[in-house]
This record gives sequence, structure tokens and C-alpha cells, in this order.
Amino acid sequence: MQSFVVDTPTLSIGCEVTGPEDGRPVILLHGWPDDARTWDGVTPALHAAGWRTYVPFLRGFGPTRFRAGAAARSGQLVALALDLLDLADALGLARFAVVGHDWGARAAYIASVLEPDRVTRCAALSVGWGTQAADQPLSLQQMQNYWYHWLMATERGARLVEEDRLALTRHIWTIWNPGWTVPEPDFAATAASFDNPDWAAITLHSYRVRWGHAAGHEAFDGIERRVARDPVIHVPTLTLHGGIDPCNEPATSLGKEALFAAGYRRAVLEGVGHFPQRQRPDLVLAELVPFLGG
Repeated sequence: MQSFVVDTPTLSIGCEVTGPEDGRPVILLHGWPDDARTWDGVTPALHAAGWRTYVPFLRGFGPTRFRAGAAARSGQLVALALDLLDLADALGLARFAVVGHDWGARAAYIASVLEPDRVTRCAALSVGWGTQAADQPLSLQQMQNYWYHWLMATERGARLVEEDRLALTRHIWTIWNPGWTVPEPDFAATAASFDNPDWAAITLHSYRVRWGHAAGHEAFDGIERRVARDPVIHVPTLTLHGGIDPCNEPATSLGKEALFAAGYRRAVLEGVGHFPQRQRPDLVLAELVPFLGG
């Protein structure tokens, strides 16, 4: 595995590159609260299927840093998508597949809307498309599931994110994986990425801005409007959802076919929580490898 820093216009992105040098490129994006280690159970099979994997740390995580001290610490989802496209540019990847989980899934969807000629395949875990808008309908169950979103809109929540992030994230990992305990060494290996100096600011902005509790950054206004105006994805897409996901209930990814114009498959992984790639990488790979074309 090669680990290095890739400079983009905004970020110096920590990135791990593994697999055959002549392999087809696939970028794997982690979510919140997680990091690049989330794909360790998936990448070997992708390499065996002929894929070269590029696994970055998102803005605010691990070794990734802003290049300018005054840059806005935006957690907007379109910013994450632009980070993905900037990374591909810096790596010299004209075309690539993308697999994302949680925040990474949202970034993958948005990048597929913005540049469908570059994204060959889009796979998203634990998040349905069309669930971005602040005025989206939510079931009472999903409102309950989003307790941490509402908490982060408060000063108490901000203090928790800033001052007790390990207790918060360990609790979330526990409740988001019913019936399965994430091994403590696995959590510890990833939790180190939350020491990034921008983690708290980006976390709070991301969950506040999407519900109107914080202002978005003007630089992204045009892209936000573009995605909202035409959210149809013209890239073959696979959505995988844990059947007992207590963060985003499986119903949130149901009935989205009209938002995909180039083929769409949704699979529910029975008995699996919010981290399918960690809990059951075998089930994820059974869907993912054929979809990617390995």
C-alpha cells in the first residue's frame, strides 16, 4: 500500500493507493464518523478483481488538511463531492468508479450528477439518493434516528463534538450496529482520525447547514442550485442498505428509481446495520464486484 498526500486547490488529502498498477481505478469514500480503515475488508477482493483502489481521508479526517488557514471549514455535501472530483484531477484519473458510505455515499451521488462522463459506476452504502433537502419528508422513526443531527444544532451538542468526541462516536458505533459489537481495536484505529483539527468544525457545519441551522458558503451556491434543479443521475448506480440500519432506515432508499437514468439496483442486506462494509464485507462484495464488472 502506498500512502501519500495529494494536493488539490483546497486540500492536501491523505490517500492510500493499493492494487495492480494497471488496474481500473475505483475511489472509496468513507463516511462519518469513520475513516479509510472502513474499507480494509473490501479492498483485497477488489484488487483480485482487477481494480486499483484509491482511499482518501475526507476533509476534517486523519492526515487531510486545508492548504489555506483561512479556507472555510465547510461540511456541505457538495463540497465533499468537489473534493472527490479535485482528487481525481490531481491523480490524473480521467474516468473512475466510486464507492461511498454515509457522507461518502452522498458525495458519490452528487459527483455523479455533476460529471457523469467521468464516473463510470456509482455504488452507495447506507444512504438513499434524494434525501438531501431540508424540507424532505421524514417519518417519525427517521426523525428519531436523526437525534444527533438535532443535538448538533444546540450549544450542548457543539460542546460534545468539540470536547468529548470519542465518547460520542463510540456510542454511535455501538447503537448503529445492533447485534454486532465493533471490536475496540478497530474503533481505536479509526478514532485517531477524529483528532484532525478541523473535524469538529466540519462535523458541526455539515449537520447544521443541511437543516438550515447554519449558512452555506457562497462559493457553493451555484452548484447547490444545479443539483437541486436536476438531481437525476446518468451513471449506473448500486445502492446497498443494511436491513436493520438504525441511522438511515431502509425505507429512505426505497422507491428512488425515477432519479436514475442509466440503470439502478437496490439491495437490502438482511440483519446488517449502518456499516455493511465493516460488519459483512462478504455481502457487500457479493453485490459490488459484479456491479463494478470484476
